[in-house]
Formats: sequence, C-alpha cells, structure tokens
Amino acid sequence: MLVCWAAIVAWFLVQRHGNIYWLVLGDTDDNMRLMQVRALLAGQGWYDLRQYRLDPAMGGFDIHWSRFVDLPIAGLILLLKPFLGQAEAEKWACGIAPLLPLSVAMTGLVLTVRRLVAPHAWPLAVLGLLGCTSTLGMFVPMRIDHHGWQLACLAMTVAGLADPRRARGGATVGLSSALSLTIGLEMLPYCAMAGAIIALRWVWEAGDARRMQAYGLALGGGSALGFALFASEANQAMRCDALTPVWLSVMVAAGALLFALSLASPRQRWVRLALAAAAGGVIVAGFVAFFPQCLGRPEQVSDELARTWLNNVREARPIYRHPFKTGFPIAALPAIGLIGACVAAWRARRSAAASAWAAIALFTAFAGAMLLWQIRAGPAAQMLSVPGSVALIWLVVPWFLSRSSMLLRVVGSVAAFLVLSGLFAGLLLPYLPGDKRGSGGGGGANRVAQANAACARMSTLLPLNIVPRTIVFTHVDMGPRLITITHHDAVAGPYHRNGDAILAVHHAFTGQPSGFRAIAARHHATHLLICPNMAETTVYRARSPDGFYAQLHRGQVPNWLEPVALPRNSPFRLWRIRYDLPDASVTARPAPAPRPAKP
Repeated sequence: MLVCWAAIVAWFLVQRHGNIYWLVLGDTDDNMRLMQVRALLAGQGWYDLRQYRLDPAMGGFDIHWSRFVDLPIAGLILLLKPFLGQAEAEKWACGIAPLLPLSVAMTGLVLTVRRLVAPHAWPLAVLGLLGCTSTLGMFVPMRIDHHGWQLACLAMTVAGLADPRRARGGATVGLSSALSLTIGLEMLPYCAMAGAIIALRWVWEAGDARRMQAYGLALGGGSALGFALFASEANQAMRCDALTPVWLSVMVAAGALLFALSLASPRQRWVRLALAAAAGGVIVAGFVAFFPQCLGRPEQVSDELARTWLNNVREARPIYRHPFKTGFPIAALPAIGLIGACVAAWRARRSAAASAWAAIALFTAFAGAMLLWQIRAGPAAQMLSVPGSVALIWLVVPWFLSRSSMLLRVVGSVAAFLVLSGLFAGLLLPYLPGDKRGSGGGGGANRVAQANAACARMSTLLPLNIVPRTIVFTHVDMGPRLITITHHDAVAGPYHRNGDAILAVHHAFTGQPSGFRAIAARHHATHLLICPNMAETTVYRARSPDGFYAQLHRGQVPNWLEPVALPRNSPFRLWRIRYDLPDASVTARPAPAPRPAKP
C-alpha cells in the first residue's frame, strides 16, 4: 500500500508541478492556512491564532482553527528551506503536505477491506479511493486546509468499526474522533454517529462492552488532550464552533457515561437499550441546560450576516439544489456503496462480521443522508462507500470471469467494475445536462470563472506591490489571497467570527458612494481594489444595482478615487482613496483605461 501511495505522490507532484511553482492555493482557507504557518514560523504564539494582517486596524482576525494541521506544513518548510530557500520551500511544502493524510486515509480503507472483504482485496480499496473524485480533491497538492486530515480520521474510524479486536477497534474510533474534533467540528455529525454505532453494537451484543469501554476512555481522554495541546486562546471561551469548553464537556461526559455503562453491562438486551437511551438523554438534557447558546447555528452569526453571506455559500446547499451534472457524480458511488454494504451484511448475517458490516451500512447510509443537508458532505460520503463498493466488485466480477462466454468474461467483468466502482459516472459526465440557469449561454459563467482565476494568479497580484505596503479595501474573498501573495494587508476574509468586517465590506459595496469613505476610514484603508466580474461582485450588483460597486462597474468613479496605474493586462482596478477632498466634490466620471506600470 505504501508503494501505491508513493506512486500516487510522484504522479501528483509531476502533474501539479505548475500549481506548485505558481503557489496556486485555490481556496481562501488554503491561503489562510499558509498565513497561519508563516505566522507560527515568524514567532507568533502557539495559542495565538489571530491573523493580524486581516483588519489590522481592529486588532486582526480571530481564526477558530487549531495548530495541528499547521505542524506538517511548518515541518516541511523547515526541512526544505536549507536546500530550496524560503519561497520554494513554502511551495513544495504546500504540494507535499496534503499527500500525508492521504496515506492515513488509504490505510483506513485498506484495513477495512482486508478485515471485511478479503485479505487480497485491498488493491480494490486503493482503486476505489482514486475513483472518489470529490474525496481525492481534498488530498491533491496545494489543498493544505484541514479537510484531508479530517477525512483521514474518518477512514480510521471506519477501520476501527471493522476491527474484530474490540478494545483496539474502540480505541481507534475514540482517538480518531477526538483528533477530528481537535482539528475542527466539520465532522461532528460523523463522530456522533460513530459513537451511536458503538453503543448500538453493545446493546445488541453484551460482548462488545470492551469496544465501548476503550472508546469511552479514548474519546474523553483524547478530546481533553487535544484541547490542552491545540485549543487557541480564543477557543477558551464558551463558543460553539470549535473544540471549546462546550464540546470538551460533552465529549468527556459522553466518554465517561459509556465507560460506566460498559462496566455495568447487564445481560438483558432491553436493559442495555434503556441505559443507552438514558445516557443519551442525559447528554442532550445537559447540553440544553448548560449551553443554550449552542442550540442554534454553531457559527452564532447575526441574522444579517447569515442572510447576506453564510446562507449563500454554494457548498452549504443540499445536493438536490445543485444541477444534475454536479450532483449525480457525487451521489452515484454512495448509493452503490450502500447497496454493497447491505448485501455484504446480509451475506455475513451468520458470521462474526455481521455486526461490522451492519455498522458500515449504517455509516454509509448516514453519510448519504448528509448530502440532503449539504453537498459539502460529498467527499465523506464517497469515501465511506468504498468498502461496500469493493464488496460488490469482489462478488460480481468473479461471477463474470467464471462464465464460459468470452464476451461475458471480458465485457461483463469490465462493465461490472466500471459500474460498481462508480467510475462510470465520470465517463457519463460529458453527456449529462448542465445548469442552464442564468448562464446566458455560458458567457456570464465563463466571465466569472475567468475573473476568479485571473485575480488569484500570482503574476497578476505581484504588480500590486508597486504601491508601498498599506491596508487595501477589497472583496471578502480576495482578502486571504491578497495578504498571501502581496505585502499588503486587507480588511476582511470569509470567516464567520469576524462578521462585522464582512458586513462592513458588503455595506460599503452595496451602499451609496457617500458612505464608502467612512467605512474605509474606520478600517484605516488607503486604497480600493476591485476585480470586475469576480463571483462575489455579481452579488453586489444583483442586490444593489445602483450601489457603489455597481457604479464602479459601469465606470462611474467618484473624483476622490485616484487611479493607480497597473499593467495593461491586469484584471484589477486600483485607486488611492482621497480623504482630503470634501464630500461636495464627489462627482461621477468614467474610469480611465489602465496604463502600463512604470518600471
């Protein structure tokens, strides 16, 4: 398996060499992760996770992550820096780091398939993971955010559920869940489901008490250790969006209760069910009584911020609200995996593997149901479907290979593999109907895609350094990329704990020009930067056709904005904000054509 992983690493590093060279961090969170690592290496405190280059006038941005994911990136930079220099070391660290959790995820799936399907079926698990395009996208070079590590923890959770050695399996699930929660709460529903499955297995079979006992100790102890080592200063407060004292209390209490139940372990199944239900009721009642502030959205954002920003994040929408061409390739493999897990559970109903397959089937069904809540559950749903998919392949393909007809042996086995592995979805993708809503024949969507790509390129951002370092007022989604590539600071980034800054940017761009300078002045911004046709800007124009950004887009520029020359091919428009001109002098005039920058 390690040889397979090394081959995948080599392939990805060659294939994505261009992205590594140009430091193509495609997501705002990837850019912010690199900024966290830079701050750590520059001497920022271990428990201080504020990003001081976002909204520096207000003391910086509070980032709710943990340092765990920073460690391998920082370690790679320190390792490579003597040989490559700082800049190249950062690029290659960002290329290699996401491939480290891929080895852990592969290990979890391989162990699961070896334990439940057959010892020699493990290569199918590797192939199945490579066919999970949504999952694999979280491990590719430059995807340095925390999602890959959390998926790796989830894969090890499944391996723990499939482990025939009960104590080891329970400890694996508990430690994996604790580490996942230490990194972030995105996988909290899966961690809760894993705990519920552990308890249900104990209810069904009293012999599983050792599994639940080890799980309770590992969950409570691992969460406490994770909090002590990685919880930031800001996460010492009673917040609901990270492993704070709120969720630490829940995990320790849940672990202690399950450990106590495992010690009692009455013989009657109905008594065990009643005790498990009572333990769950105690956890829920305690949560409601002690942490009522966390009964709503864990982000705890204002209604305005939820309405104008958080509710409009595309990946937070359910799968049925996305085009069929987007949803079908994501949902196909989870459906196949669920069928396979159910078939395997039925076939193993009289063996020791029955409860393990039942647990995998429950977990796969839960992950598929999560897609009806948010499409961002796609990577987890695809990965959890691999064991069930492999079980079907291991059953069906040999049947075709044993046929006397050469046509059935060749065509049937190949077709069965393509269908049961989910690879057929990718082959059908070019023929599936796309999204025709608001595309204008594709022109509008193409303009947005081109602007998003152009304004994120290092080659277009670096010329902004002709301006001495300052605070630049720009779009929310531009903030992290701007501070990563240039020496400038920004006002906002897409992070919910800093809703005031996000709303300030929205108000400035959708309001009238007369109100912009007051907002910019509060954040000490000296320059205004826009990227016409960037996705975020289309929201400003749609919500406020006569607002400040819409006027800039039409070329109506107030005379207190002094243009700054950029290269002729720059996708940006940059102005210096003149605070010394009175409001009475504000008039509209066409935006000048960009001129080449002076050498």
